[in-house]
Amino acid sequence: MSQERTALFPGTFDPFTNGHLDLARRATRLFDRVIVAVADSTAKGTLFTREERVEMIRAATQSMRRVEVVEFSDLVVDCARRVGAQVMIRGLRAVSDFEFEFQMALMNRRLSRGVEVAFLMPSQQYTYLNATLVKEVARLGGSVKGLVPEVVEQGLRARLGAPKRAAAAAEGDGAEPAEDADAAGGATRARASKPAAARAAAAADRDEAPRPRASKPAAARAGGKPRAAARRKAGG
Repeated sequence: MSQERTALFPGTFDPFTNGHLDLARRATRLFDRVIVAVADSTAKGTLFTREERVEMIRAATQSMRRVEVVEFSDLVVDCARRVGAQVMIRGLRAVSDFEFEFQMALMNRRLSRGVEVAFLMPSQQYTYLNATLVKEVARLGGSVKGLVPEVVEQGLRARLGAPKRAAAAAEGDGAEPAEDADAAGGATRARASKPAAARAAAAADRDEAPRPRASKPAAARAGGKPRAAARRKAGG
């Protein structure tokens, strides 16, 4: 009977993203047990406590029967020994990850030659994704839907409060902006009425102006006829 293959997937997971979930799912295709090990990492100043992260990961992976979640605060190789892991899973998203992961892999090999490191690549749609970026987007009011499991999305919303953009939109629907809009509309109507009045006055000027000009020739014609008649009478 072959030995059970166990892999350790360590990390801070603050928060656990869909990229992490994708790697855990890929690992279950290769190993009999996948242990997600949540590090304490107080030096990072995490958004969620270790206990909160453990609970969210358990909820996100509850449908994956080969996945277990533990926590640790010592060396990761010591955690691997406790759970009986022969392999440590690490994710590589881009070339920029390689230098750090290469150094960590060599140090862990020095500390424990019995634990190998296996690098897995996530799905293409998650290659840009990291926990720091997710927190920044959520903190500034952006949507993280599709970037993290639903339970993590709810946790971010509860911890960071209502998104700023949503709050700004709610303020935009208040009474004061509506009054400003009415005032702006009134000003627009007032500005629109001024040209209309100007056009009406111009039209009135045009109506009045032709009459004196038209009356002069008319008067001349009216006055010319009597003078012509008088000359005819005088000549006659």
